[in-house]
Amino acid sequence: MHNKKTLIKNAKIVNEGTIFNGDILIEGEFITKIGASISAKSADVNVFDAEGKYVIPGAIDDQVHFREPGLTHKANIETESRAAIAGGITSFIEMPNTNPQTTTIEKLNDKFEIASKKAWANYSFMFGGTNDNLEEILKVNKKEVAGLKLFLGSSTGNMLVDNPEILEKIFTSTDLLISVHCEDEVTIKKNLDIYKERYGDDIPVNFHPIIRSEEACYISSSKAIELAKKTGARLHVFHLSTAKETELFDNKIPLKDKKITAEVCIHHLWFSDKDYDEKGTLIKWNPAVKTENDRAQLLKALLDDKIDVIATDHAPHTFEEKSNVYTSAPSGGPLVQHALPALLEMYHDGDISIEKIVEKFCHNPAILFEVEKRGYIREGYYADLVVVDLNNPWTVNKDNILYKCGWSPFEGTTFKSRITHTFVNGGLAYKNFKFYETNYAKRLTFNR
Repeated sequence: MHNKKTLIKNAKIVNEGTIFNGDILIEGEFITKIGASISAKSADVNVFDAEGKYVIPGAIDDQVHFREPGLTHKANIETESRAAIAGGITSFIEMPNTNPQTTTIEKLNDKFEIASKKAWANYSFMFGGTNDNLEEILKVNKKEVAGLKLFLGSSTGNMLVDNPEILEKIFTSTDLLISVHCEDEVTIKKNLDIYKERYGDDIPVNFHPIIRSEEACYISSSKAIELAKKTGARLHVFHLSTAKETELFDNKIPLKDKKITAEVCIHHLWFSDKDYDEKGTLIKWNPAVKTENDRAQLLKALLDDKIDVIATDHAPHTFEEKSNVYTSAPSGGPLVQHALPALLEMYHDGDISIEKIVEKFCHNPAILFEVEKRGYIREGYYADLVVVDLNNPWTVNKDNILYKCGWSPFEGTTFKSRITHTFVNGGLAYKNFKFYETNYAKRLTFNR
């Protein structure tokens, strides 16, 4: 806890579908007042003039890989959560495919312990499901943990849940929110064999979306949805990458009432298969970045509410690892620092409104995961706030990249918008590429 008081004056406040000019009073960790004009009555209030700038709720990223424990040569909770707050992401949910994997309660608690000391953003973790850990899954407390993550396609180590009976048993037995990675392993293997025969290991990377094809995604996601409908499980489908999959989702009911939800990641909204020639394996992701039409239809589905949230799937590897030939180059890339600036660039291009960005990246993850007192600018909520200057251009380069891996698929891109300040639980944690030595982060709690 801290007792600091801050008054943000003259901000353009973006919240719940509107933008209005106003002031925000922060006392300790919470927003205590929002008004047209609040005066600083006592001398101990730090007044911050946000004239001309926008203030949005801190983004909640429901899917990151911060690589700790076990893969910390690529990243760790401290480095990546710092990069996140520099990118306006004040809360993250981290994935279980670390080393060791987060598939027992003991390993889950180890991660919470690390984060309590190292995280710069608010944190929670997904618990990993396997073919043989149902007993552990049933011990997970849904009020304290974000949810369950299942790899129904290709994945790391033994975390592939490929036994249909066990999968159905998990769906039937747990009331945790189940998040899934959907790509069909059999289809991918068949496609990969064809290209390996033709090229050996050095397959041109532009075949990646043909190997990890639309069909591979659709087979898997449609099966998962069918199973969720049959069992009544609460299903969240991660990182849609195809136009075809968007047809599986509904926009007829409000998000809070949906049992089956979907997400799109920033790279599937920004890149297309046209970019492989220039970016190569740096934009090799699973699922793959696909066609221009897929990208356009994903944006359309996001805007018409078939897709509920935006995330990053931040998954860093070293530049050296990414520079390998196709079959050895790992999939994934770092994104938390640049996702919001990229979305704001899409706003400048006329593709999406700022209100919609806030809805999909701040409000909706809070609704979907039932996160307590975050994701909105409301009195009584935690003061996770991001100050954005829409006209303060900067170019992504090695000097300003904050990821431990030291590279970004956005290198060389000039963004028109800059995140100038980030407040985490009422404390100013980041300002203009500088961090403050105080750790304000807390563990996320859930209203379930």
